Amino acid sequence: MEFISKIFTMSIMAIFVQNFVFSRVLGLCPYIGVSKKLDSATGMGMAVIFVMTLASTFTWLIRTYLLIPMHLEYLQTIAFILTIASLVQFVEMAIQKVAPTLYKSLGVYLPLITTNCAVLGVTLLNVSNKFNFIESIFNAFFSGIGFTMALVLMAGIRERLEKANIPVSMKGMPIALIVAGSMALAFLGFAGFKI
Repeated sequence: MEFISKIFTMSIMAIFVQNFVFSRVLGLCPYIGVSKKLDSATGMGMAVIFVMTLASTFTWLIRTYLLIPMHLEYLQTIAFILTIASLVQFVEMAIQKVAPTLYKSLGVYLPLITTNCAVLGVTLLNVSNKFNFIESIFNAFFSGIGFTMALVLMAGIRERLEKANIPVSMKGMPIALIVAGSMALAFLGFAGFKI
């Protein structure tokens, strides 16, 4: 029962309280770039969940069974980046084969998952919090869900804003940045929660 409550707490913290986009301000490039259409935001979110979860799995194994025994902990960031880049290449090839329309709609943002600081951030956060293997996987999965939630919410708002009567000077990126700031302020309300 204690394990289930710990996982539940971790999910609430990763999705709402310590959301990578809203509270840690990581992963803003795909957050702003891919959130124009709901379907591409959902596809990107699923890809990020997959990459975050697999990256945390492999980086935990690499750190625990390769870097620490060989006293090469100082190389963890480089090893993590190489692992994430390899996983993103795998995901990119899979999406290109399975869903070519999604691949085209994601465009340049799909390979940019490699440099998405939220993916690297979750792997480094797992190390700094000293999570075990299972906790690392769950933290990455829930962080990916939080990232996807941020993308989908932003995409829904931006699709509605396309039809709204707003001044010409505010269309596009200016209104997107205002919405992003407003959403971050709204999620700041979760910051006071201690679970």
